[in-house]
Amino acid sequence: MPDSLPPRHAAQPDVVIAGAGFAGMYLLHRLRALGLRVRVFEAGHDVGGTWYWNRYPGARCDVESMQYSFSFDPELQQSWNWSERYAAQPEILTYAQHIAERLDLRRDITFNTRVTALHFDDAAQVWHVTTDTGEALAARFCVMSTGCLSTTKLPEIPGIQDFAGATYHTGQWPHEGVDFTGQRVGVIGTGSSAIQAIPVIAQQAAHLTVFQRTPNFSVPAHNWPMRPEYEGAWKAEYPERRARAKQVRNGILMSINPESAVAVDEAARQKVYEERWQMGGTQFMGAFGDLILNRESNETAAEFVRGKIRSIVKDKALAELLCPQGYPIGTKRICVDTGYYETYNRGNVSLVDLRAAPIEAITPQGVRTTAAEYAFDSLVFATGFDAMTGTILAVDIQGRGGQTLRAAWAEGPRTYLGLMVAGFPNLFTITGPGSPSVLTNMLVSIEQHVDWITTCLATLQDRGAASIEATQAAQDDWAGQVAAAGNRTLYPNTASWYAGANVPGKPRVFMPYIGGVPAYHRICAEVAAEGYRGFAIRAMAEAG
Repeated sequence: MPDSLPPRHAAQPDVVIAGAGFAGMYLLHRLRALGLRVRVFEAGHDVGGTWYWNRYPGARCDVESMQYSFSFDPELQQSWNWSERYAAQPEILTYAQHIAERLDLRRDITFNTRVTALHFDDAAQVWHVTTDTGEALAARFCVMSTGCLSTTKLPEIPGIQDFAGATYHTGQWPHEGVDFTGQRVGVIGTGSSAIQAIPVIAQQAAHLTVFQRTPNFSVPAHNWPMRPEYEGAWKAEYPERRARAKQVRNGILMSINPESAVAVDEAARQKVYEERWQMGGTQFMGAFGDLILNRESNETAAEFVRGKIRSIVKDKALAELLCPQGYPIGTKRICVDTGYYETYNRGNVSLVDLRAAPIEAITPQGVRTTAAEYAFDSLVFATGFDAMTGTILAVDIQGRGGQTLRAAWAEGPRTYLGLMVAGFPNLFTITGPGSPSVLTNMLVSIEQHVDWITTCLATLQDRGAASIEATQAAQDDWAGQVAAAGNRTLYPNTASWYAGANVPGKPRVFMPYIGGVPAYHRICAEVAAEGYRGFAIRAMAEAG
């Protein structure tokens, strides 16, 4: 252990990390290189984070495999081979497990264990950590690498515990899988997970009923087995392509047409949209540069997708029910599918419009709406997550003077750079609220946050410092910048999980920073270069 750190009991770590997904694994790897003792606590039986828990049928990444991967290890980039353009959950989990083996990470990870409390000791300048297995320990630094989409949200429907059949949540899927052959299945929700799962479930079930409140925009993935020439081109230019991706707003290397959608004529506009549709994936939103800024431009993209839905779904009335209306395309997370709309042409699939007939209750037999009752053998809740803050606030976190994080975030999460919270020294969040996180390629954002935190801790070591803490003034200023960036776009016009709208009682605050990867990375680098502007760093003597 570096001499600049205070003496500690051999059993106590320097850093405790909550979560062993990609963020926790990479941070563990980097902190070991600093000579720090690290303990990682993970609720699951193994590494993988979201890709450990989300095993629902059809689960697949919506970022291309060649980009949804780590860049810190050049040899890993060259040796790992993806089998598809968009990797499925089992392959991504295997990738995570491979990294854990390659870097010998599991020896510092305690599985099947959740961190339940973090209490800061002002006098000793340490965090007291408690787990659900009863372990108690102290650490100078704690890092929440718990993921943005990790606390599942069940719908608040009367009778949800009364259903006599089997129930599943897409975010907590049985590891052994589920066979729906011959069953009557109900799916509640039509977000990203449902849009991936519904086509697969429909192929098994005797009958599938989808309960839809708000239809979502979805574009086809056009997935294909990995092409050797495509993989080879990426591997030949990985450093250059990774660097260019960091200059793109969402951290995904893709072409973005800088033109306005309303600056070209209808024929040219339709041609661009069709080309993007055929490309597949989220590149559709790069068709024109102002789709998230200009409502008129956005509506042209939205109507193009509605036209595609109407052309795919044979039943005209059903097609209209599936057409999203009333919010801009892309302001809810745009979905990427394989045969989603085509699934509604199957004879064993039906849709219930909950705007016309809301659910009254879940009964022992199934679901009762204001218009009818439906009997099922199984129910699938594809109802999403308490995003970005749910897992963090599930931990009893108390900072200076016993202030709770829940109280500090009572009116919505406020952070400095999405990395720290005023009043909570030596506590970091990875891809937390106030950072680009969920609006980007998560691997790009994870690597940048981990690298920043690692450099920060190395600087504290060199200075012999006891603690670092965001100042209230810097936090308030950053919260203003996050809000201002969001208000320059169409995102705040939509009730989405980005703003906590899917959780009753949750403050409506647009949580991610939408200024983009290049701007955010530049700001973080400038803050560090200026001696960690906006942070208070206390020396050992001050702490004592």
